[in-house]
Amino acid sequence: MSILDTLFSVIDMRSFSNLWYWIALAVTWSSASHWVLGVPFDMVLRARRKGGQAGAELVAMTRVSVTRILTIWRDGGMLLAVMVPFILTTLLILGFGYGAEFAQATVLILLPLACVGLLSLRAAGRLEATLKAEPDPDDIAKALAYHRLKIQAIGILAIVVTALWGMIQNFRLWTFG
Repeated sequence: MSILDTLFSVIDMRSFSNLWYWIALAVTWSSASHWVLGVPFDMVLRARRKGGQAGAELVAMTRVSVTRILTIWRDGGMLLAVMVPFILTTLLILGFGYGAEFAQATVLILLPLACVGLLSLRAAGRLEATLKAEPDPDDIAKALAYHRLKIQAIGILAIVVTALWGMIQNFRLWTFG
């Protein structure tokens, strides 16, 4: 038995019938909705409840995260704007053109995350101007909560589409086999 056969026997490449894929999908969307622009959402809730020092910490953390996101975009945006669509297109062709289930599963995680990335970049750009002035922590908390709501909507849609596609693939393999 070759090392490749051993590897494929340990890691089931039929992703939609693999429990680890569904755990990874749940962890991905749980993390995406918890870390809003790099700020943990419990910090947003604490700032809304307590105000004062918690609000100042939220503003500081948001300022650091927004600056980091925009610096990454300004320094490497051209490379990201080329590489991300290239990788997604390659996976789309492999998955849905050639029927590679692992590529389909990867696309169903990465494509919605790319949308979240674009929304996060846009939200960071809007918050940058607010953070340069004397920001109100409540306004920052509202902006982050609204952004989180959009992330959760994308996540729910992604999970539903992935579950439906996974059921179709498993049914197809089960019946035609």
